[in-house]
Amino acid sequence: MPGAIFSHPRLALVYDAFDGDRDDLAAYLAIADELGAERVLDVGCGTGSLAVLLADGGRTVVGVDPAEASLEVARAKDPTGRITWIHGDATTVPALDADLAVMTGNVAQVFLTDDDWARTLRGIHAALRPGGHLVFETRRPERRAWEDWAADTAPVTLDVPGVGSVEQRLAVTDVSLPFVSFRHTYRFLADGAVVTSDSTLRFRDRDEVGTSLAAGGYRVVDVREAPDRPGRELVFVAERVS
Repeated sequence: MPGAIFSHPRLALVYDAFDGDRDDLAAYLAIADELGAERVLDVGCGTGSLAVLLADGGRTVVGVDPAEASLEVARAKDPTGRITWIHGDATTVPALDADLAVMTGNVAQVFLTDDDWARTLRGIHAALRPGGHLVFETRRPERRAWEDWAADTAPVTLDVPGVGSVEQRLAVTDVSLPFVSFRHTYRFLADGAVVTSDSTLRFRDRDEVGTSLAAGGYRVVDVREAPDRPGRELVFVAERVS
């Protein structure tokens, strides 16, 4: 189930503000151009930031996410209905004959069990055309990003249009590798409401990801640095081969 940060209506409305400038999305647009992708599936599309940019480029786009509150925000960015929005996950997406499927941000790390990850890869595989590509990023475990998160305890307060001032705090709650859990706490200053969101990510290393892709019917074409976060992320480019 998606965390409250995505599924709670109040948190979905402020997600984009706290997510900041999405410089990471430029790399995905460039890869879509590089691969000549015309039909794109955005898995875990969230509030639709990438899906909208892909559609702006004239592509046919399907966005899927299990958090209805996030999809409501996404639909508001797409008033003419250019994008097909699906409430669900990769296992519920029909065969799309897609050229490209993407997972941005931490999406690839929210699948905590091997079975959930394998089912997700199979669902995407079925949605892709033969020879289509899956592109996603995952944090390098050796970089130990959670130590940075634990050290940065200062709250962030933003004035969110239509909502008012909101304070966000982040705390790491457990490190039991390969799992890292953390909590976001939001305080809405207008009425004093406090909403918390607990999340857990799984940190898979490069070999583990590569092995899982091969088992799922993919061939790893390339493993790249995330250009906006060198040394922190790995970007996998995999081709459906079976």
